[in-house]
Amino acid sequence: MTNRAEIGVIGGSGFYSLLDDAEEISVATPYGPPSDTVTLGRIGDRSVAFIPRHGRGHVFPPHRIPYRANLWALRSLGVRQVLAPSAVGSLRPEIGPGALVVPDQLVDRTTSRVQTYYDAGGAVHVSFADPYCPSGRAVAVAKARETGWNTVDGGTLVVIEGPRFSTRAESRWFSDAGWSIIGMTGHPEAVLARELALCYTSLCLVTDHDAGVEAGEGVTHEEVLAFFAANVERMRTLISEAVEGLPLDRSCSCGDALDGLKLPFDLP
Repeated sequence: MTNRAEIGVIGGSGFYSLLDDAEEISVATPYGPPSDTVTLGRIGDRSVAFIPRHGRGHVFPPHRIPYRANLWALRSLGVRQVLAPSAVGSLRPEIGPGALVVPDQLVDRTTSRVQTYYDAGGAVHVSFADPYCPSGRAVAVAKARETGWNTVDGGTLVVIEGPRFSTRAESRWFSDAGWSIIGMTGHPEAVLARELALCYTSLCLVTDHDAGVEAGEGVTHEEVLAFFAANVERMRTLISEAVEGLPLDRSCSCGDALDGLKLPFDLP
């Protein structure tokens, strides 16, 4: 097997493996090692690279994940399209546990994370008005519906610093703003993907109602992991279907995100 892949998958909480009969490789990056070794394999006719976002054993909390290394490693292996499953809380009473949300917008409420590759050597301003790949989103929504998920097409993911969960007041604030779901890892992952001209699609499994939602109670880390674990095989099936459904040739604007910009270094 050559150390190349066309599609990357970054697994979230409770999602630590995807590919069977695969090869594990270590990838060095200018930003240190990724969260774990990268697993290379195939799903149907597509070559895939998989990284567990938190590392196997969930060793990296959300604010310590080596986001830059993870995305750089994937691009250096040839990846140009990324699927990113994650566990989230719901901010809407009508979006309950078990729903699969494919967001189309993102709000960053993190505070301490490095969120760019371009922090030296000149300013590089990348468009981020629409954070997610439209082609990837369309495939994810279609495959989720085909495989029986209660699917929500669109919505805003607000990303908090973590690792603590929200207070009830914060949760009500986010809900009153009209946002849909809440998580801890969708940023800076999405913007780093854009800075590397990658297609990036988030697939968010709702595990609970957040603390301020009328129907909800405070959630624990163990409850989130247990709920995701109960659905991990369904998620593996969905990701496999989405991988095979992604376009062979990109026609979206993600690959043109850096056109006309002067970069301070060459991309892999």
